[in-house]
Amino acid sequence: MVVLSKGELEQIALPAVQRPAPPLATVPEVDLAKASLDGANGRAAAARAVAAACEEHGFFKVTGHGLPAALLARVEAAAAAFFALPQPEKEAAGGGYASKRIGCNGDLGWVEYLLLGVTASGAAPFSVPADASPCPFRDLLNEYVAAVRRMTCTVLELMAEGLGLDEKDVFTRLVLDKESDSMLRVNHYPPRPELKQLGGHGGRVMGFGEHTDPQIISVLRSNDTSGLEISLRDGSWVSVPADRNSFFVNVGDALQVLTNGRFRSVRHRVMVNSARPRVSVIFFGGPPPRERLAPLPELVGEGGRRWYREFTWREYKTSAYKTKLSENRLCYFETAARS
Repeated sequence: MVVLSKGELEQIALPAVQRPAPPLATVPEVDLAKASLDGANGRAAAARAVAAACEEHGFFKVTGHGLPAALLARVEAAAAAFFALPQPEKEAAGGGYASKRIGCNGDLGWVEYLLLGVTASGAAPFSVPADASPCPFRDLLNEYVAAVRRMTCTVLELMAEGLGLDEKDVFTRLVLDKESDSMLRVNHYPPRPELKQLGGHGGRVMGFGEHTDPQIISVLRSNDTSGLEISLRDGSWVSVPADRNSFFVNVGDALQVLTNGRFRSVRHRVMVNSARPRVSVIFFGGPPPRERLAPLPELVGEGGRRWYREFTWREYKTSAYKTKLSENRLCYFETAARS
């Protein structure tokens, strides 16, 4: 992970684009609390809604998730406090911190972030000064990870049910495996007040370039600042309304493979177009490195075509992280039938 000094940060100038923000998205919604209260019929309806959203958009939001508002507020405040620390202190955070450079292939964004591995017991350790927040950030993130992982597994079970699969834990077992390669990313997009001089809302800067997520599933929550945009199936972009009370779910590349393309990973990006900072926290549910990924037999059918060849998660992750963000990473793993 490349870390830049304060001087290097100031030398990187990301160009603003002079085009208006895209129209607002109509985001499919799944209410987990209602699904639970309505019994078997409510759960079945929620499973159908999840499957439809994954097929049409690869993206939806979860309400009624049951995570305490107080916990979410504490995480948001602790993240803001961490990113307000002096640069040397952030750079000393155990190797998980990076600024501007996204990966090692030349992608740049107006962002700084913590990227932490997640084990069965919680987020990877990192160093934060004791007074960085009212509650030690590391312990708080571990509490957050445990809660979000439980909710993520509920969503994954609904996905399996919506697909009509007999094994309801076919996806959850991968995320709950003791060797699961899951991640937690805490993003901070600093404000750009000078964008107001570029025609109001017309001046925007790329915070995080367009990409799909390699893992099975991504579960995101952000503060009240907009910026997240998704690409629809026709290639047009829409802006996701800010909603700090909901979680947003992305289908990842690995899930696209497991469902033989029935669920499709969503291409998304973050644009900075506000004088306000944006903070987001994303849980990436990934399989174990040695897990062999291939379309599930039930979703291929007798005599059906497999659109992807079999490969391990380690193979795919290694390949994906060698490419630029915007590349179609799955094309290298398609079968001859697909190409």
